[in-house]
Amino acid sequence: MKTYNFLAFDLGATSGRTILGKLSEGKLSLKELTRFPNQILPLQGHYYWNIFSLYKHLRDGLMAAAKEDVEISSIGIDTWGVDFAFIGNDGSVMGLPYAYRDPQTKDAPEQFFEKYMSKEDVYARTGIQVMNFNSLYQLYAMQRDGVSQLSACDKLLFMPDALSYMLTGEMVTEYTIASTSQMINPYTKKFDKELLECVDLRADYFARMVMPSEKIGVLTRVLAEECGLPQIPVVAVAGHDTASAIASVPAVNPNFAYLSSGTWSLMGIEVQEPIISQQTAEWNITNEGGVDGTIRLLKNITGMWIVEQCLKEWKKIGFDYTYSQMVELAKYARPFVAMIDPDDVSFANPSSMLQTIDNYCERTNQTKPKTHGEYIRSIFESLALKYRSVLEMLAALAPFPIEKLHIIGGGSRNVLLNQFTSNATGLEVVAGPSEATAIGNIMLQAKAAGIVGDLWDMRRIIASTVDTRTYLPNDVKMWDDAYNRYKLIIK
Repeated sequence: MKTYNFLAFDLGATSGRTILGKLSEGKLSLKELTRFPNQILPLQGHYYWNIFSLYKHLRDGLMAAAKEDVEISSIGIDTWGVDFAFIGNDGSVMGLPYAYRDPQTKDAPEQFFEKYMSKEDVYARTGIQVMNFNSLYQLYAMQRDGVSQLSACDKLLFMPDALSYMLTGEMVTEYTIASTSQMINPYTKKFDKELLECVDLRADYFARMVMPSEKIGVLTRVLAEECGLPQIPVVAVAGHDTASAIASVPAVNPNFAYLSSGTWSLMGIEVQEPIISQQTAEWNITNEGGVDGTIRLLKNITGMWIVEQCLKEWKKIGFDYTYSQMVELAKYARPFVAMIDPDDVSFANPSSMLQTIDNYCERTNQTKPKTHGEYIRSIFESLALKYRSVLEMLAALAPFPIEKLHIIGGGSRNVLLNQFTSNATGLEVVAGPSEATAIGNIMLQAKAAGIVGDLWDMRRIIASTVDTRTYLPNDVKMWDDAYNRYKLIIK
């Protein structure tokens, strides 16, 4: 049986990778070719992404793929959501794209609601969780501040689409990444005209809409020759990394919830139609686009960001913990010393995360953690309790019983947090694959090539290939008591 090779560029908010995926006889294997940093660039009071540096890293990845001396069927790119680049009339990329943590959007949603359209109306039109960095509020802030690129541009391309444009010269708007913008109607899957008018845009500012597994174009002749490759097709996978990740959930039936665990935790269910109601608005639940016409009904939760920032502070004073050391410290620390709401605004981007945790404990009349292990364990426990809170919301909305929780992404390797999550939620937890986004990216390319069928065909192959680990609830009474205390604290 023929072996098919697919190249996945998987770009996160802190790093990116080039992954070669080989599909043969219904089995998938992965090989990491390159890994590179992706860091927010502070410049004159703003935060940007260095898209030109990212392009160079993609070019390096193509050169590394050429050295593998295999026939590559196609290439796919996925990235984080909401951010975008401006393209000029001459086809040039107009400067550096703003990063979603840029301070320009600090009060942008509230100002937008007051000036143009109520929060309730925006949510009813889009079904998207209101977060200050959504593309809609970025564009409002740029309009308010007179950002020159906005008035001078010809097109706006979301990050994976901008990078695929730099590879192919072809412009598209991939549906799953566009759905994160809070400008898409989830029923029509088109841009909402009135929301665009609020920020002085028209639908023709965006390239043609494509669905996951549609071909974009091929590598430009010049780039292909530079890298020693033929003009390989570039496919629009699920451009939003979470959408690609969820496509890789190794579920055997639809009665599951998922948790994409990394810097952000994204917890949700997969449904066939948007669920937009007064209740989903109150709970700030989002309806993002998925594969094969599905809707990712989910909630964004601040994930490992908090502990990552603590680790950076400790590293500065000489404590450089590995991932396994971090987990060991937490494992043997005192339980339930303190509980935090990971989504409290104070944890968004503080100058000192450790001091912010201390301040939160003082504000909520709790004992501060004393050791590094206690800080880490408190964060892990708080995340698990937050997951239970969100899962209760999803269970109330789901048109099916939630029987299992699948944890995917890098955080699925955290055995302690996985067990805490099972304890807190009372559900069987299946952890893996950790390379969920790259796997989803590759399998959507395989779908474009006609090698696999629908989403469930993809999942059957993934389930037969990847290693997973199952966790069952322990210490349920202790975790129930902790959850009751947690609910009082976060009020």
